[in-house]
Amino acid sequence: MKISLQKLTTKDLATLCSRVISYSKKAINIEILKNPLLRELENIYTEYDKVYAKVTFSGKGKSVAQADKARDKAFAKLKNYLAGYAQMDTLPHFEEAKVLYEIFKTYGLNIDRLSYSAGTAQLSKLIENLSTSENQERIQKIGVEKAFEEMKKMQSDFENVFAEQTQANSELRQMQSATKLRKELEQILRTYFEYVKTMKKLKDWDDLYNDFNELIKSAKNSTVTINEKNETSKTQTQVAS
Repeated sequence: MKISLQKLTTKDLATLCSRVISYSKKAINIEILKNPLLRELENIYTEYDKVYAKVTFSGKGKSVAQADKARDKAFAKLKNYLAGYAQMDTLPHFEEAKVLYEIFKTYGLNIDRLSYSAGTAQLSKLIENLSTSENQERIQKIGVEKAFEEMKKMQSDFENVFAEQTQANSELRQMQSATKLRKELEQILRTYFEYVKTMKKLKDWDDLYNDFNELIKSAKNSTVTINEKNETSKTQTQVAS
């Protein structure tokens, strides 16, 4: 009953532990069920199972990027409209458009190309300025209320998604690292295997020992299959080159 646990993939190690725990719990022998090593194995595996498949960060990056793109689009639409309107001196209220466009200039015409944090800061200031009563009156006169409200909403949506990502990332970082848990899991699993091997001459323990042997063979075969695939891939690459 020998296996190099370090050679197992993250998923295969989790699968092996899950099966070892499951087979152990099927035992009739009360000594097996109440074995402290089994309880410890189950505890560590429970924690490992929570984090082993998780990526370093929350995976919300795509949502944040989409929200940022949406607010950039809303900002650019209103900015470009005002830029054009301000040049059309034959249109009514073009002076109001010029004033609003100058406000955009104050906070930056390139807000949509800034980093998340810088863009958020500048756009928040711009929206705050445009929300004053005098600027709201200008916005109404040239009929861009909906465009302004859309920009406000896209900014708010981005801030909410970004806050969710920040919170999720923080929670992930606070969780015990999968690498550390894996080492603990390998150690307790190895110890449990050795204990069952020692006890195999006693009633019921021999059945569990034989079950573990089969589980280990299955895990080994999985490792061999992965290695064979890697070697095949290497060979094909060499032939192609």
